[in-house]
Amino acid sequence: MLPTLDSILERAHVVALPMAVTFRGVDTREALLIDGPAGWGEFSPFVEYGPSESAHWLAAGIEAAFVGLPEAHGWVEVNGTVPAVPASRVPEVLERYPGVGTFKIKVAEKGQSLDDDLARVAAVRRARPDATLRVDANRGWSVGEAVQAAAALGELEYIEQPCATVAELAEVRRRIATPIAADESIRRAADPYRVVEASAADVGVVKPAPLGGVRRLLALGAELGLDLTVASALDTAVGIDAGLVAAKLAGSRAAGLATQRLFIEDVAAPREIVDGRLEVTRTTPDPARLADLAAPAHRRDWWFERVAQSLPHIRG
Repeated sequence: MLPTLDSILERAHVVALPMAVTFRGVDTREALLIDGPAGWGEFSPFVEYGPSESAHWLAAGIEAAFVGLPEAHGWVEVNGTVPAVPASRVPEVLERYPGVGTFKIKVAEKGQSLDDDLARVAAVRRARPDATLRVDANRGWSVGEAVQAAAALGELEYIEQPCATVAELAEVRRRIATPIAADESIRRAADPYRVVEASAADVGVVKPAPLGGVRRLLALGAELGLDLTVASALDTAVGIDAGLVAAKLAGSRAAGLATQRLFIEDVAAPREIVDGRLEVTRTTPDPARLADLAAPAHRRDWWFERVAQSLPHIRG
C-alpha cells in the first residue's frame, strides 16, 4: 500500500545543491529527500518532467524510504562522467575521479559541434591513455551524424543513445561496428522492449529513479536480456544508494554512479572512490548539511506540489 501524501511530506526535506560544472543545463540540483521508516529516499525528476513521468521517480523514493532497498553488499566499479565542457577543462574534471578506468563523455550538446566532441574525447585520451571510453549523445544526432561521429571518434566501449528513436538506433547499429547503448529508449519509452525487438542496442543503460525503483530495474533488466550499465540520474548521495544496490545485484558494467563528484556540496560527504570502485552503503544525510542546503520556501512548496500531482499516477 502506498503511503499517504501527508506521511511523505511530513518526512520531506527539499535541498538545492550547487554544481561544480553545469550538467544537462543544470547548475543547481534540487531534490526532495524523504526520511522514511526504512531509510532515506529521493524524489528528483528533472523540472521539465510532468506528473505521469515523475511518478516513476516518486515510486523509487517511496521504495527506498518506506519499503527498503534489496539487500546488497560489496563494491561496484564506476565510471567517471565528463560533461560537455571545453577540452581545456577536461583535466580538472578527471581529477575528481582518482583510480577510475572508464569514462563517459557527453557529446552532441546543443550549440556545439563534432569538432568540440572530438577535442573533448582527445583530451580524455591524452590524460588517461589506458582508460576505457564511452560517449553519450542524449539523442542529439541524426543517423548520418551518428555514423560520421562513430568513424571520427575511434575505438569506444559504446555510443549511448546516439539518436532519438528505436528505428534510428537500429539503423546506426547496422551501419557501424561500435556497440550501441540505449538509455532514453528504455527509461522514457512507453514500450522499453522495442529496443530488443528491433535489435537496436547491445547495452541497456538503466537508472533506478526513472524506472520506478531498484526492484523494477532488476525485473526489467532480466526481461530485456541486454548487458546493463546502471547509472545515476544526477542523484544526490541518497539516490546513489539505490544505484549502487541495483548495480551490484544486476552485475552492471562500470556504473555511472560517481556523479557526486559533479556537486560542490551534497547532503552527505562524497563516498571515497577506492581503486575505481564505490562501496555499497546506505546514506544518512548530515542534519547540518540539510539545513545549510535547504531550498527557499517557494521552491519547497513547488516540490511538495509535484509530489501531490505525481502520487496519484503511481500504479499499485
